[in-house]
Amino acid sequence: MAKDKCKSIWECSSCGFTQSKWSGSCLSCSSWNSFFEKIQINEKAKRFEAKKNDSRPIRLKDVKISSFKRLQTNFTHLDRLFGGGIVQGSLVLIGGNPGIGKSTLLLQLSNIFALKNLKVLYISGEESLEQTTIRASRINATSDNIFIYSETNFSSIKLQIDQLKPDILIVDSIQILYKQEISSSPGSVVQVRELAMEFMHIAKGYGITTFLIGHVTKTGDIAGPRVLEHIVDVVLDFEGEKQNGFRLLRSVKNRFGPTDDIAIFQMNEKGLNEIKNPSQIFLEKRTKNLPGSVIASAIEGIRSILIEVQALVASSGFSNPTRKCSGLDQNRLSILLAVLEKKIRFQIKDMDVFVSIAGGIKIKEPAIDLAILLAIASSFSNRNLSSNTVVIGEVGLSGEIRAVTRIESRIKEAINMGFENILLPKQNLKEITSSLKEKINIFPVDVVEEAIDILK
Repeated sequence: MAKDKCKSIWECSSCGFTQSKWSGSCLSCSSWNSFFEKIQINEKAKRFEAKKNDSRPIRLKDVKISSFKRLQTNFTHLDRLFGGGIVQGSLVLIGGNPGIGKSTLLLQLSNIFALKNLKVLYISGEESLEQTTIRASRINATSDNIFIYSETNFSSIKLQIDQLKPDILIVDSIQILYKQEISSSPGSVVQVRELAMEFMHIAKGYGITTFLIGHVTKTGDIAGPRVLEHIVDVVLDFEGEKQNGFRLLRSVKNRFGPTDDIAIFQMNEKGLNEIKNPSQIFLEKRTKNLPGSVIASAIEGIRSILIEVQALVASSGFSNPTRKCSGLDQNRLSILLAVLEKKIRFQIKDMDVFVSIAGGIKIKEPAIDLAILLAIASSFSNRNLSSNTVVIGEVGLSGEIRAVTRIESRIKEAINMGFENILLPKQNLKEITSSLKEKINIFPVDVVEEAIDILK
């Protein structure tokens, strides 16, 4: 009889780990003071009974593939990001820092879908109906097919879904919702995971295209989208700084399309506008022929983007000089500074070095290494690079300039933007067609010393 009685267990509100007694720190996620007491009822184990199922294994070649029905968003690059449109009945997760523009984007999409006679249900858990309505009016999302429901209890939300039967469901945000059956607090891993499973069943069972908004914390673990990546069909990461108007929507996971593409938007008072030529936006405010400024070519997704790399080298008044960067990897900057000191004999060990990518965009690919290095050298020596020159190349630890991928796409973008000269790795020469060589002056370099000599 003792085995049938209730017993008390302790469960971590962050990760769901359970143990028989309380402790200050969780052994699974290392969070402090996160255990709460939970009553568990022991039931006699029931014999597993397999359900009768008429399905049987079939040959892979006999599977009939039907084309997905896709919904167009009227944003050209966003449709391409989804693989040609949003698949009907898919579960999409949009993650990003609070205030980055996730709600604004989904309200704009709500109005686009509503104008196509699709019924949209917008679950506003963080804002009241009045606040959401004011935001919707500001971006002119006032269609009669948009229904707003301010609720955080999943049972009430599920009841409204059954009654309204929407075509599009938007949940803003999944961190604020909760299920009464789960004792952990809203936003915990247990709650978020269970809610994601429920919305997955709703999307697949009813054929409702569902969008989930997920906020990202500093660590990106508990409240971040990483918990839900294996459940949802599409994961989009919203990047950008609140201070500038540029927003970059990056595809992290996509079961129906590519995972190496991006869409760039610009935030204004009327909402988000799609940028069709990002190179022009990033370069239109630059000042030409200044030391420390170099134009680089980066690949984001399937497109080539021209960006401006800025560097400032100044005397340091402290024993430990400052080395800071914005929009690129701090470790990569340290490597490039070491190459400059070793190969070019630049005495910058006692200098403050600041490097930034203009426009607030973040670049991770190594093809901008040579541009960063030349920008630092230009600022240090007070010699500028020609404003009509684009720099491409990865820098190795020995000071060699390594080849980069998709060189023709980078050269074509430079030609379309009106640049006359391009500095690139000598190893990439064999990949360039003769027609491109006639349209732009190519300066191949093999080592860092050759690139430094080009500075005026």
